[in-house]
Amino acid sequence: MGIFMILFTLLGGITLSAQSAINGTFSRKAGTIETTFLTFITGSMFLAIIILFFGQGDIFAIFNVPIWQLSAVFLGVLFLLFNVFAVPIIGVIATSITVIIGQLVSGVVIDHFGWFNSMIIPLDIRRWFALLFMIIALYYIYKGNKRSNEEANAQ
Repeated sequence: MGIFMILFTLLGGITLSAQSAINGTFSRKAGTIETTFLTFITGSMFLAIIILFFGQGDIFAIFNVPIWQLSAVFLGVLFLLFNVFAVPIIGVIATSITVIIGQLVSGVVIDHFGWFNSMIIPLDIRRWFALLFMIIALYYIYKGNKRSNEEANAQ
């Protein structure tokens, strides 16, 4: 089951990069906020159909959970909005690696302190090095994107 989850998550990452690229292009014509809205409204309609036929949970549980747990909805909207805005400016890979660094930084902090009822995993030297290498990768990717863009504009 673990391998299946890794492949499933890998597929999720692939779809996120494709979505970022498509939304970035779409936002040039429709606008950043409009593209984000259309993505969420279409996704909501798609999920409503899935819930109708396959849903097994309780959608009305939203009235019984702590307010802080509902913040995930707004965080998802901000994530997509920032992605749609960033992709046309810095490119898909720079946006993706920046998102990953943001996830890693917040993830190690959440793990270290055990926030949101998560497991406590102390921040150690290996995690610091992992973050450092990701930041170095972002630097080289961003510089390469910038150089490629300047070369393309010069021609």
